[in-house]
Amino acid sequence: MVDTVDNKPPHQVVIVGGGFGGLYAAKALANTNVSVTLVDKRNFHLFQPLLYQVATGTVSPADISSPLRSVLSKSKNTKVILGEVNHIDSQTQQVLMGDEAIPYDTLILATGAKHSYFGKDEWENVAPGLKTVEDAIEMRRKIFSAFEAAEKETSPEKRRAWLTFVIVGGGPTGVELAGAIAEIAYHTMKDDFRNIDTSETQILLLEGLDRVLPPFAPELSQEAETSLTKLGVTVQTKTLVTNIENDVVTIKQGEEVHQIPAKTVLWAAGVKASPLGKILAESTGAECDRAGRVIVESDLSIKGHPNIFVVGDLANFSHQNGKPLPGVAPVAIQEGEYVASLIKAKLQGQTLPQFKYIDKGSLAVIGHNCAVVDLGFIKLKGFPAWFAWLFIHIYFLIEFDNKVVVMIQWAWNYFTRNRGARLITGEQTIIPESVLITDEETSHQQAGSKIIVNR
Repeated sequence: MVDTVDNKPPHQVVIVGGGFGGLYAAKALANTNVSVTLVDKRNFHLFQPLLYQVATGTVSPADISSPLRSVLSKSKNTKVILGEVNHIDSQTQQVLMGDEAIPYDTLILATGAKHSYFGKDEWENVAPGLKTVEDAIEMRRKIFSAFEAAEKETSPEKRRAWLTFVIVGGGPTGVELAGAIAEIAYHTMKDDFRNIDTSETQILLLEGLDRVLPPFAPELSQEAETSLTKLGVTVQTKTLVTNIENDVVTIKQGEEVHQIPAKTVLWAAGVKASPLGKILAESTGAECDRAGRVIVESDLSIKGHPNIFVVGDLANFSHQNGKPLPGVAPVAIQEGEYVASLIKAKLQGQTLPQFKYIDKGSLAVIGHNCAVVDLGFIKLKGFPAWFAWLFIHIYFLIEFDNKVVVMIQWAWNYFTRNRGARLITGEQTIIPESVLITDEETSHQQAGSKIIVNR
């Protein structure tokens, strides 16, 4: 609860971004003697680690989304504003959304990142990435539309192209996508079509380095590759994509160049910071790295502005081991909670030591009963890793109803291999839009969530 001292207004904390970093900072400041304003262009928090399951029809968007107002409803000192910040005035200490200005005493920026095509932005139209609900719905449309198109195709060559899926990037997202598509093709939909045999589907996972899951221990990377191969995925490491055009993916392996006819290309290869990093740099003189991330001090503030903090994927924190911390949810959560603690300490005339990330491990699911988990003190694979992956992801889902719905979906999928959210939605579908919107709204209502998604 916000109180004033000697009739002074409470300390104004503005948080831009309702992802992991911003939301956990807001939750840590709940019901304290500060006034918190959380600004986001979406009215919901998205649990991005499970976004690939939306793209592959396991869960619906609302199942992994939590309305920000609902999450923070009991934080009486916190208000949520739906809007997009397009300017920061560090001199007058205001963030601007068009003509609307919000003053701050302390500013926390947590607007995350989007996928990067390493200078080939034209590939975005043919190789969608996976950072937003819209990305996931578009990826889901492409995946399931490919099977529908193959069912109608009479040319064997074109049919093979429709049944060829190329996934660029062998990190956790790429591995999880590849495993999920393999299960769709070889199990979920094996009896659903009459003119095609979905077991003829070819799934290629391309990675530029010498192994998939590069951040993991080598033995877990090897386990992941072996498991993917058993699922039917073709893993190609030391492979660079040089062009994507006219339904053909051109790759380079050493000195050899190959072309892969494929009508479905999915991007999981890289990220770049949100545009707010550049806006902040222009306003404050902050330095950004090549990916657009803001280089921060050891307390996550920016140089020369001790009241402006950057957390999550937007921040380049290199004070721990000389390398930027990875863009994963645990980093953003710990950074958000640290900044909240630092604000409270400063208001009490106290200090905190510099931020230190505690790595609690890495996880990646590959398929049915199969995952790899590196917790530092123990490494797991197979069913134990898969079970640990399930438990940890359920634990970190924000709202109780999300936990219940996702557990039910996973249990149903486990025993039936069925994916009930295999909706083909989007402008290029032949299903009337009115029907699709009704279906989506029904799904949202069943999950008990009200979210706003731009169409």
